[in-house]
Amino acid sequence: MNRLTTPWGDAELARFPEDPRDPLRAWDAADEYLLRHLAEESTDLSGTVAVVGDRWGALVTSLAGLHPERTGPAPVQITDSFLAREATRANLARNGVEEASVRLLTTRDTPPDRVDVLLVRVPRSLALLEDQLHRLAPALHAGTVVVGTGMVKEIHTSTLQLFERLVGPTRTSLAVKKARLIFSTPDPSLPRTPSPWPLRYALPDDAPAPVAGRTVVNHAGVFCADRLDIGTRFFLRHLPTAGPGRRRVVDLGCGNGVVGLTMALADPDAELLFTDESYQAVASAEETYRESGPAGTKAEFVVGDGLADVPADSVDLVLNNPPFHSHQATTDRTARRMFTDARRALRPGGELWVVGNRHLGYHVTLRRIFGNCQVVAGSPKFVVLRAAKR
Repeated sequence: MNRLTTPWGDAELARFPEDPRDPLRAWDAADEYLLRHLAEESTDLSGTVAVVGDRWGALVTSLAGLHPERTGPAPVQITDSFLAREATRANLARNGVEEASVRLLTTRDTPPDRVDVLLVRVPRSLALLEDQLHRLAPALHAGTVVVGTGMVKEIHTSTLQLFERLVGPTRTSLAVKKARLIFSTPDPSLPRTPSPWPLRYALPDDAPAPVAGRTVVNHAGVFCADRLDIGTRFFLRHLPTAGPGRRRVVDLGCGNGVVGLTMALADPDAELLFTDESYQAVASAEETYRESGPAGTKAEFVVGDGLADVPADSVDLVLNNPPFHSHQATTDRTARRMFTDARRALRPGGELWVVGNRHLGYHVTLRRIFGNCQVVAGSPKFVVLRAAKR
């Protein structure tokens, strides 16, 4: 847990799930800079305030719980992250703020009809920013205050061009503590075009036989949205064979669901669970499966915190391509939690198969958690590992 000092008071914040060993904060200089700017400019927050991409709820917790003169509708948080949403709920409660004082929306929900103040925490994915600005642009008016924020390394020329194209004239602030603000003035005369997302493409002919030529659907923000990424391609070539002992299969951190789809096509009798903490990812996996999956296969699609809600000893096989970033920070914390969750959910004899960059050293972590790890396949860049629950 850590304390964010704002112009209106201090907020106690933590990431979700809370881990006292986690050195990463639930806020950074970009959040701090934005809140200070709103106070210094005496920004009118009495209308509808929409906060896009609030990473751990620092912004809406501060606005809903600390701002002494705020009136009007509850601020709206729009996030693609289940973990960010749960962090927001926990941080509101931690600071004595009722959840009803904030309107929590996901990127799959309909945005507000009118937005008077739009605050944007610039995401890693330019595509996700593009999609969200497309969706929110009709709600903006000439008087809407639009302020983006991010660390300097997160804001690029392409970021500013996107604001220019979809919102209006855009400029940036000076950098403070390696953070920067983006100021965009809505131009009602700009043409309103539909979002180009989701993208659809056919998997290449040299993809593994079950999925070659199948259609993939990618909503904005999903990793490697316009092609089959090389790590997944390598994983698909070395997936375990289907069989009667692999009836309950989980695609953990499913992204667009190509890995789980491949297993379903190889064994139509298998029961599939696709799960991810990204609402965009799970929507992509579900639409990909509807377009390309075998008819009659049992498949479930869940947005959540890994396998936290999956009963222990209930799964035969877990397939995982874990992320090694938490926003801009490089960390193996997410992978470790995924591996631990997988061991709990697996039946005795069940297996976790993992693909990852060779340099990440997942074999060490898997041996620590499972007591065993075997190398299934390797290349100069990637490795596929297998660990069994004993």
